[in-house]
Amino acid sequence: MISNFAISFSIVSVLTGLNGLMGTGLNFGGPISYIYGWPIAGTFTMLIGLSMAEICSSYPTSGGLYYWSAKLAGPNWGPFASWITGWFNIVGQWALTTSIDFSLAQLVQVMILLSTGGLNGGGYMISKYIVMALHGVFLLIHAILNSLPISMLSFLGQIGAACNFFGCFLMIVIPAVATERASPEFVFTNFNTENQDGINNYFYIFVLGLLMSQYTLTGYDASAYMSEETKDADKNGPQGIVSAIGIAVIAGWAYVLGITFAVRDIPNLLSENNDSGGHAIAQIYYEAFMSRYGSGVGAVICLGIAGLAVFFAGMSSLTSNSRIAYAFSRDGAMPFSSQLQKVNKQDVPINAVWMSALVAFCMALTSLGSLVAFQAMTSIATIGLYVAYAIPILLRLTLGRKTFTRGRFNLGRYGTIVGWISVLWVALISVLFSLPVSYPITDQTLNYTPVAVGGVLILVVLTWIFSGRHWFKGPIKNIDDSSKEEA
Repeated sequence: MISNFAISFSIVSVLTGLNGLMGTGLNFGGPISYIYGWPIAGTFTMLIGLSMAEICSSYPTSGGLYYWSAKLAGPNWGPFASWITGWFNIVGQWALTTSIDFSLAQLVQVMILLSTGGLNGGGYMISKYIVMALHGVFLLIHAILNSLPISMLSFLGQIGAACNFFGCFLMIVIPAVATERASPEFVFTNFNTENQDGINNYFYIFVLGLLMSQYTLTGYDASAYMSEETKDADKNGPQGIVSAIGIAVIAGWAYVLGITFAVRDIPNLLSENNDSGGHAIAQIYYEAFMSRYGSGVGAVICLGIAGLAVFFAGMSSLTSNSRIAYAFSRDGAMPFSSQLQKVNKQDVPINAVWMSALVAFCMALTSLGSLVAFQAMTSIATIGLYVAYAIPILLRLTLGRKTFTRGRFNLGRYGTIVGWISVLWVALISVLFSLPVSYPITDQTLNYTPVAVGGVLILVVLTWIFSGRHWFKGPIKNIDDSSKEEA
């Protein structure tokens, strides 16, 4: 159970999401948007996780979400539901791995900048090509680690979970280092409306600030994909999902609460001309250590600790990628399925591991041409995954309401209401993630998220209409009843 939990918790990785998007939270609403937005997003995410955990308990397989959809939709709609869920899930997983490892490369870029004097002190800013090369190196290392036996990967996953958990609480000491701290009034009541790029509606500003929290709380479905490698999966898989969310919500709220006491000048933290080049969390660390010690070495060390957490998040994300790719290929749904479904002597889906790493590298190549295009592509990580989360929950409430059999982990009579709240929340955040984040709208400020997600949807549906519906029958039964009875 601990190993299963560790994989999901490492991917959720509070330090990865919150550090990478701290600037978004500060820009759209400031402290209020994430001090209160985090528990709001966390509560609804927990409801989604509970609904998923209940289904996971009934169908503990590596196929996870797409297998659930096939079973819950029934024989008529099962193949189509499975196809849509599976492709949204795997594309979302690829985008998530891409964004995690690319954010790690960007973090190294900031660490090098600060360790050489900062932007205003003649520091060295590595080029986008070196950032891309670092991204490739991290993916290579992660692919090598994911080629190891599951026992070793399990151990590394537990180390990653520990780094993420203790890293959150270690970073809370940053305000103690700073010579000047924000007041409780600022932390709990400040609502920043000065840096929102032409947006004047307060509610609009607040919901855009929620994006920081909701983006962070993704990836916990990994516990389902590890089911076939987990003992008592019908109990430990669901517990892995729920515990990963619960501990992430607690640790994340403690982190944002503590770090906000070190926030002083929001416009400066967001300025591209500050010493960290506009990286908000790095600038918070840097200002804290500079104010007390006159040196930014401590800030670089803290960023290194955060980077270690991000590193393990990327490793665990690739683990999750490879399992869904393996399961989807086992059912013949992917190109080169015959190769991708192969496992080595240690039962590791080795080809799926390296294919997923290659796809994540190729997706990041768009950053060399335009960061806007790259951000649109990685936005699929959030909406794509949550759409994949919502489909089996919706099917469990509709087409599968009479055939669904509860497993060892279940919500009893509350399952229906929790499920409907979860589906409605996913619908809401899908709209929020598609809203413009800057006015006036130009080709550089347009939110391309709906374009990217819509493109994936159109492509998936068209491939189903012209190809998939003729041969894809959903998850394939690979153990016959006689073998099952003998076992």
